[in-house]
Amino acid sequence: MIVETKDLTKIYRIGSSKIIAVNNVDLRVKKGTFISIFGPSGSGKTTLLNLIGLIDKPTSGKVFFNQIDTTALGDNERRKIRLFHIGFVFQTFNLLPQFTVIENIEVPMSLLDIPTDEQRKRALKLLEAVGLEKRKNHLPKQLSVGEMQRVAIARALANNPIIILADEPTGELDSKTGAEIVNLLNSLCQEKDVAIIVATHDERITKKADIVYRMHDGMLKKC
Repeated sequence: MIVETKDLTKIYRIGSSKIIAVNNVDLRVKKGTFISIFGPSGSGKTTLLNLIGLIDKPTSGKVFFNQIDTTALGDNERRKIRLFHIGFVFQTFNLLPQFTVIENIEVPMSLLDIPTDEQRKRALKLLEAVGLEKRKNHLPKQLSVGEMQRVAIARALANNPIIILADEPTGELDSKTGAEIVNLLNSLCQEKDVAIIVATHDERITKKADIVYRMHDGMLKKC
């Protein structure tokens, strides 16, 4: 298993109120598996991805990454795992507006001090993989929303992660473009042998996934 959670729980306290965002979740993720976590807004999907992606820390329970108990690690060690092994795709793309398409893809690689010529070579291959090699010198504002999401997916793959976490990747897209992104994620999962976890309320994604979970009130149940 590349990722495993045990009794994972996240509780937020607002004044005297207690919100259980993730409730005793056990999840096992194998390499090259496409997992869909399906559920309505507020069900805990994003919080779960943030815990798996080591962006947030659990109230209780554990997250194991390549059998390492990450809850015992400091912030610097957690950052290294995120940088080297985890790719993130967000609903709102989070592209840097002042950078070109190819420069956006190179950003994660620059954080690893990869030589600039290797960055460019790898970025061009990723752009080809997502069908945007002709858009390499465009700024994000010159792209369609579907193209921006393709750039975000290419960027998520830049450091050769073993897992990609995608939070509502089709949420801002029309049905046709959303279907294209779903097919792209599915093909990348197979071709690059990378695990993908998609948090979504889009039923098209569940049809492509190897494993589907439903999340409700912070609890995860396999479908």
